[in-house]
Amino acid sequence: MTKLVYFAWVREKVGLAEEEATLPPEVATVGDLLLYLRARGDGFAEAFAEPETIRVALDRVHAFPEDPLAGAREIALFPPMTGG
Repeated sequence: MTKLVYFAWVREKVGLAEEEATLPPEVATVGDLLLYLRARGDGFAEAFAEPETIRVALDRVHAFPEDPLAGAREIALFPPMTGG
């Protein structure tokens, strides 16, 4: 099982702060995960409609779409940060 953690407006749209999930074997990379999540329902489709805008961290380390998920215990998904 992998812990998925959702932050900011991603959390609001999917309606969950976090969940434990068993990902299908074909979900092997960060990019695969974003496409998989988008197909999970209306809130997920809205949150992940533009996967290139979502930032992902694997076990608290920023990841890229081509990075493998293998071995990750926690996957955090959040929108781009802005600040001032």
